[in-house]
Amino acid sequence: MSTSELTSGVVYIHSAPGAACPHVERAIADVLDTRCALRWTAQPAAPGQLRAEYVWSGAPGTGARLAAALLAWPVLRFEITEDPSAGVDGERFSHVPDLGLWRARTGANGDIVVGEDQLRTLVAECRDAESFRHRATELLGSSWDEALEPFRSSGEGPPVERLHSVG
Repeated sequence: MSTSELTSGVVYIHSAPGAACPHVERAIADVLDTRCALRWTAQPAAPGQLRAEYVWSGAPGTGARLAAALLAWPVLRFEITEDPSAGVDGERFSHVPDLGLWRARTGANGDIVVGEDQLRTLVAECRDAESFRHRATELLGSSWDEALEPFRSSGEGPPVERLHSVG
């Protein structure tokens, strides 16, 4: 695969119990087909939990594969970004134990992209301003952002490690 066919992104593990950390590393390594040793640090927003970040590169769709692999541990709080690449929108995945997984397309500047069909459905199904507002905030992932914000902003965070896919 040429470098023009690659994309990149970041895996943010916002909170994980220590016992899950080796399994998370192995899952990420399996998806990226490379050795993986994350640098875990304490998560001040959740005493006893750990956090880590990784920059990755791989084929478009790798973000979705990473998210699917991490869903094996429903206690994790995580986010995954995938940058847009030639002919492919970027994506963002957020997972919170109480809310599950949220997924959205992103544009070149990182903004959430809401598709035409999503908007048509929203307009067709919402009968009042309040239901429209509620559904729009769901499309934008507002509940996930609110739940993850204390975990994003707590502490300095670990240095970002780089992982590259091979093959």
